[in-house]
Amino acid sequence: MSISDLFDSGFQKRNQDHFAAIVRVAMSDGIITDEERAFIDRLARRLDISDNDYKEILKDYMTHPINPPRNYDERLERLYDLARMVYADHHLGEKQTPMLERLGIGLGFSSENVTYVVDKALKLVDSGVDVDEFSEEIKKMNR
Repeated sequence: MSISDLFDSGFQKRNQDHFAAIVRVAMSDGIITDEERAFIDRLARRLDISDNDYKEILKDYMTHPINPPRNYDERLERLYDLARMVYADHHLGEKQTPMLERLGIGLGFSSENVTYVVDKALKLVDSGVDVDEFSEEIKKMNR
């Protein structure tokens, strides 16, 4: 196996785990709405998730670990994706915010400020910001 094969498989595994985390948030209220499904489908294409992997992850999403990104910018992008999933149906279910907080800790945000970060993230997504503005605003919180 070449080094590029190892890199590709590791990269794909991280994408699958990130996709599974998004599915976990979508399933936190027990159903995937049409809006959530559309978001999941777009994300699967963006993350290059195969049809077979897509079906397997939907079936068994809880077995995938939450692998935190190595750098802060990637962590913010993942939080942005997760927050968008929570707001995909424009309704926060009672389990969605605590699930997002747990995933936030899994992404590497500290347990001391994850509630504040998640609250800010959800407000930003609700206001319709793009990923760049989202990242900039979250970074301002930590200065």
